[in-house]
Amino acid sequence: MNREQTLLQNYHEVQTALFSAAQRTGRTADDITLLAVTKYAKDNDVLFFLQRGLIKHVGESRVQQAEKRWLHPDFAKFHPVKHFIGHLQKNKAAKAAVLFDFIDSLDDLETAQILEKNVPQGKTLRALVQVKLTQRETQSGLPLAQARQLATVLKQLARVHVCGYMGIAPQGASETELRELFASVKRAFDEDFPPGAERYLSLGMSEDFEIAVEEGSTLPRIGSSLFAKNLEEV
Repeated sequence: MNREQTLLQNYHEVQTALFSAAQRTGRTADDITLLAVTKYAKDNDVLFFLQRGLIKHVGESRVQQAEKRWLHPDFAKFHPVKHFIGHLQKNKAAKAAVLFDFIDSLDDLETAQILEKNVPQGKTLRALVQVKLTQRETQSGLPLAQARQLATVLKQLARVHVCGYMGIAPQGASETELRELFASVKRAFDEDFPPGAERYLSLGMSEDFEIAVEEGSTLPRIGSSLFAKNLEEV
């Protein structure tokens, strides 16, 4: 297969796995939004999916790199929903408020307030609070109880609309541990963001997205399964 055929195969395998995981728990494909993590992807691979309308949500983790990509004429004619999924430095927050549609990794009030001040007139910036699910000191996010407290405070903002939680599971965790972690965030999510309003639960990446979807994730973040799998030799 050539590169484009491999990309298409990757995409269809991911979609099939997502829908199957949803169906196993009585959900439908409409419950799941694929967030394509484009931060490390080759420009031509991202454009391949955009030109065919296959990805509607994209995730980037570096403001400067994302700005360079999405303001380039080749990309600017497309309008996917842009998510910032990395740790957002305060000195980059003002620019992020303009460039992105979602900030999926909020974990402090001061950054949220900077975003609030810099959201363009007429725009609503969606935000997810990042829950820390690992013991790694370098991992961003807040313990679940603190994340819930921050979400409550953020609901008072006008231009930043907090509408859910995001979490990154520990690498190498067992299926049992993953399910327990994901389920704990799902319980909090259902209590803090009841059905009926706009809400997103972003759990799961390429290694564990099927388990995450089975446990209630609505916005899995898929990068390597789309943009790296089987492509090294193509």
